[in-house]
Amino acid sequence: MGGSGVSIAPGLGPDSFIRRGARRLRAGRWPAMPACVLVLLLAGCSGEPVNSPYPRDEAAQNVLHTAFTQRSPKYLDPASSYSTDETPFTYSIYEPLYAYDYLMRPYRLVPKAAEAVAQPAYYDAEGRELPGDVAGEKVAMSVYDIPIRRGILYQPHPAFARDAAGAPLYWPMSPDEIAGRYAITDFPETGTRELVADDYVYAFRRLASPRVISPIFGVLAEHIIGMREYGEHLKEIDAAHADTPPGQRPWLDLRQHGFEGVEAIDSHTLRIRVDGKYPQFRYWLAMTFAAPIAWEADRFYAQPGMDEHGLSFNTWPVGTGPYMMAESIINRRHVLERNPNFRGEPYPCEGEPGDGQKGLLADCGQLTPFVDRVVFHLEKESVPLMGKFIQGYYDIPEVGRGDYGAAMTVAASDSAEKAALYADHGIQIHTTTEAQIYYLGFNWRDPVVGRGDTPEQEERNRKLRQALSIAFDWEQFIAIFLNDQGTPAHGPVPPGILGHQPLPEGVNPQVYRMEDGRPERRSLDEARQLLAEAGYPGGRNAETGRPLILHFDSAGGMGSSPMLDWMRRQLAQLNIQLEVRATDYNRFQDKMRNGTAQMFMWGWVADYPDAENFLFLLYGPNAKAEGGGENAANYRNAEFDRLFEEMRFLDDGPHKDELIHRMVEIVQRDAPWMFGYYPASGGAYQAWVGNAKPSQMVRNTLQYYRLDPALRAASLEKWNRPIWWPLLLALAALLAGVALAWRQVRRREAAIVPVADAPPPTSTPLKEDRT
Repeated sequence: MGGSGVSIAPGLGPDSFIRRGARRLRAGRWPAMPACVLVLLLAGCSGEPVNSPYPRDEAAQNVLHTAFTQRSPKYLDPASSYSTDETPFTYSIYEPLYAYDYLMRPYRLVPKAAEAVAQPAYYDAEGRELPGDVAGEKVAMSVYDIPIRRGILYQPHPAFARDAAGAPLYWPMSPDEIAGRYAITDFPETGTRELVADDYVYAFRRLASPRVISPIFGVLAEHIIGMREYGEHLKEIDAAHADTPPGQRPWLDLRQHGFEGVEAIDSHTLRIRVDGKYPQFRYWLAMTFAAPIAWEADRFYAQPGMDEHGLSFNTWPVGTGPYMMAESIINRRHVLERNPNFRGEPYPCEGEPGDGQKGLLADCGQLTPFVDRVVFHLEKESVPLMGKFIQGYYDIPEVGRGDYGAAMTVAASDSAEKAALYADHGIQIHTTTEAQIYYLGFNWRDPVVGRGDTPEQEERNRKLRQALSIAFDWEQFIAIFLNDQGTPAHGPVPPGILGHQPLPEGVNPQVYRMEDGRPERRSLDEARQLLAEAGYPGGRNAETGRPLILHFDSAGGMGSSPMLDWMRRQLAQLNIQLEVRATDYNRFQDKMRNGTAQMFMWGWVADYPDAENFLFLLYGPNAKAEGGGENAANYRNAEFDRLFEEMRFLDDGPHKDELIHRMVEIVQRDAPWMFGYYPASGGAYQAWVGNAKPSQMVRNTLQYYRLDPALRAASLEKWNRPIWWPLLLALAALLAGVALAWRQVRRREAAIVPVADAPPPTSTPLKEDRT
């Protein structure tokens, strides 16, 4: 027991421990304690599953459980929010004027807080009204008069609370009155009022405020008349308080400062004046940037001390939507609760073909939302998150994320065991091709792969780009690097966008030929023939005999990766060498801005579902190297630019579709891009989640989900039954150990001299036992 030089106090020798143990064993106390502890550790006295993120009885409630990762959403203020992880909250709490139909594809704009999707009136420079089909260049101003639904109420909130005399209860408040309040629930009294047009006016004014960081202000200021000048005016006003700390400045009442671009012509009619003709403007009104802001809420949160206590639009939004924030514990848990003042919206009754067979129309006309509460739990790592989803604790891994469905599809295809598990649990995995494109671009300013200086050189360079486009097997790329979670692109406009042509009409004839109703990539022999006609027979310059060397500019790594090696092999089939010029991201961006890259990979995600949002990426005046635009290839084609300028002013219809198709044919022939692929995304849902349809464009999905809590509770009970044999085995081992200890104690007791006859203890150290 002891080591050399260790002293034992009188009465605390080893024999005394054995005697005490014997007394406890005889009393029946000692073995019961570790047994109980073992039971508590292995099974839990409460009966709750160890890794369940919520109590067992909540499984039978109409509450949807999901997760968020890394951190809480940073911006829930509609003027600032522009991140995917924020949208499940913002689009469930706030109501923009418009929204996208939940089921229809291509995406269709529908009224939200507005009574209808308003058609603009057009005026010339003299203020005369013009016909609706007027040419865009003749329009000096578009005027949108948008009717607002009557009877819409804000959620209960203390900003609207008033006393018996009608005075606000929580304004003004002193720092002492704010002390100790860190959540909206710390304000016991609440109120509400009706939504009016002036709330949208206030919201647009607030986008220009120097006290609000809004990523959309610059875009809208280009189109809404007077908005940029208004922003400068507000800066001048706010400059008077430059020496005051931001949290201590007096409230900037935007009701006192307006501009002509946005106004309320009556209590429920909003008027927006837009410079020229810009049909795509209506799509911006479907984003939460165009959500209403109640001036009372802005005043409430502007009080000194509020922001320091975590009380702001970013943490406690105020809206009219189907849900409201009921609990917010930063980096831990957030809870959305049904807004008791929400009027209810009918579930859609039509969708795209096949939705009826999938059961997506069963709730036709029923008032939404269907779920009472939505709980977001923090999961710092993806592995435990997916483990809890497979166990059934999470109904959806992460709302709004489009990668889980694709990842689980790949996992099921790679593992028969996982495929069987997913099927046994009835997990719904839905994937869809999203409104995105990734492409390999050719710099139009480059002498080899670009436009060319002479008509003859233009033709040779075009044939070179076409040959390269054939050689790059994007079907193989998708299979290897995306696990088949993507679709080869035949043009710049992806599916789901008005103007997209499905196959076979939309096939790229420069790269594919149709065989038996399916597109087949043209042969390498055809690519070699085009290469020879471009002046590079066998991959060598016909005049100098030098090998053709092309350069791919990359923003990452040292120039060696499986994807880059694959790209080299594609060109090696034509005896072309590919050199990778890898730099850091900042240097790569400099190359793109200066127009010195030769070939590069780029991508684009739709801001709104209009072909203009993709075709403008090829519009000449938008060249990145000349004006800093989004035309990364610096492509210019006079006919394409002319058609774009006509198309951009057209409303949706056959004529607009015709122009889009002609523009696509031009870029298919010119090949300024290898059109690459449209990525797939999708969602994963438990069997008890109804009305699940993934989309990266429709963001207010929570109000359409329906739960079957009884099925969830039964499934959790079935899938997470405790496994008792380890406990029984451990208990048996414990009892065997206790029995052995008992026998040893009895033997020692028999050998111990009675205490009364034992010699007195000494302070002599025990010898070290070296046996």
